[in-house]
Amino acid sequence: MENADARGRAVLEKAKAQVGFIPNMYSRMVNSPGLLESYLDGYTAFRQESGFSPAEQELIFLVISRQNGCEYCVSAHSTLADMKAGLDPAVTDAIRDGGRIEDPKLAALAKFTATMFDTRGLPSRAAVEEFLAAGYSERHVLEIVLALSIKTLSNYANHLFHTPLDDMFAGRAWQQK
Repeated sequence: MENADARGRAVLEKAKAQVGFIPNMYSRMVNSPGLLESYLDGYTAFRQESGFSPAEQELIFLVISRQNGCEYCVSAHSTLADMKAGLDPAVTDAIRDGGRIEDPKLAALAKFTATMFDTRGLPSRAAVEEFLAAGYSERHVLEIVLALSIKTLSNYANHLFHTPLDDMFAGRAWQQK
């Protein structure tokens, strides 16, 4: 935080107030205060307003981060899924390992999130209808767009700087195969 300019320090203070510490990821992202602030604002909006449960939110973040090959974010969101969100570790592990998710609604969420990633936001009508039929809404479709945008910011920043994993996430460290 001491190396950041005044604007960067203000954004880092905002980040610290949100999560209680400055993750290594934020200390790299602050080189562009606008990028970090956009990430923080989008992340907060997704967490508070998406209509997804905390477990579903972590699933979405895990799918996107795995698709992007972001070792930092897969590790971090695996830890959050285990410690805070109540996502079944079998689901977390299935996402991390490219396995099958048994719960049909969570499987539909993971599949649609991956489809949105893979098609760069241009899923077929059938894919959208299948997602809606699983019990989600049009709002949820758009909230996945928000999640994709904020995870792209963090995943790409981590790729660029090979962000070292924070100690608190080490127990769920993940490496792309």
